[in-house]
Amino acid sequence: MQPDLDPAWIEKLNQARALKKWPLAKLITLFESKLPGSAHIRQAIHHHILNHPDQFPRKACILGFTGTPGAGKSSLIAELCRQLLAKNPNITVAVLAIDPSSQISGGSILGDRTRMHYGKKEPRLFFRSQASNLELGGITESTFQACRVLRHLFDYIIIETVGIGQNEIDIQYMTDHTFLVMQPLAGDQIQFMKCGIMEIPDSFIVNKCDEERLARTSYHMLRSSLKQAKLVELHAEDDYRQAAKDKIFLTSALKGKGIQELADHALAQHSIRPWHQAELFYLKKSIQRRYGEFGIQFFEQAALQPLWENEQISYEEKERGILSRIQEHIRQDLFR
Repeated sequence: MQPDLDPAWIEKLNQARALKKWPLAKLITLFESKLPGSAHIRQAIHHHILNHPDQFPRKACILGFTGTPGAGKSSLIAELCRQLLAKNPNITVAVLAIDPSSQISGGSILGDRTRMHYGKKEPRLFFRSQASNLELGGITESTFQACRVLRHLFDYIIIETVGIGQNEIDIQYMTDHTFLVMQPLAGDQIQFMKCGIMEIPDSFIVNKCDEERLARTSYHMLRSSLKQAKLVELHAEDDYRQAAKDKIFLTSALKGKGIQELADHALAQHSIRPWHQAELFYLKKSIQRRYGEFGIQFFEQAALQPLWENEQISYEEKERGILSRIQEHIRQDLFR
């Protein structure tokens, strides 16, 4: 039986559909919450949205921006959002920016907000900072939870990962298109090729290309690495002025260089990834956190695919159902 949604939350959902900032923030806080009662409300919201498709027709395209610290992701995304909103007066954009948490205090500065300041209120743009909570992978479960509701309210969701190294690749399970943002001359061809993260992105951005010679050198170095590693299919002509044809973008947030081409490419992307794939990834992480390798083996052997592929069932119901089956399996094994 589907739970009824409290009228107060229905009103918040309606205000969020109108892109009111406070109700949007309250909804995300609810979806991030670990309190037991929050899961019941999230489940009710899931079913309310499914039962009113005419009120929630949007299905956001999720774009991921990942890269090392100092690559200029925040400033680049700020300029990209300006260009996106200027190009299309009808689209709406939500930005989720993840900041690192302190290993000592557990706190986070959430400083990306200062780089994303627009100087005026833009009703079609919503920004949310999130702490990494010391989770590895570049993004957090809170990011997944926020996307669960935001994807029904916005046309585009941009996720900026915490500054990552070579192995933080969780972003690939969340997005429809992933950009890897790098600094000019970030390494030689061998360094590019040995980076595990290089196999994840759909497009590459060399940011901070304020000077043409630097941009040209960086393009040829990256292109040579990708061609040698056979990571992408490159067109025949090797011309840095046509880099976008190879899904390599040379940008400068400071000078506005390459932002228009990047915005055109972003607008051409559409929602293509089945949402249950993101749910499956975080279900597995939840199971592994509780039951380790035993839980993962049970999950993969229990033929649970019809359960997690069913979009009519909320994530909370899937998680409870799978965990209860694991617990029952443990009880039967103990009292055999």
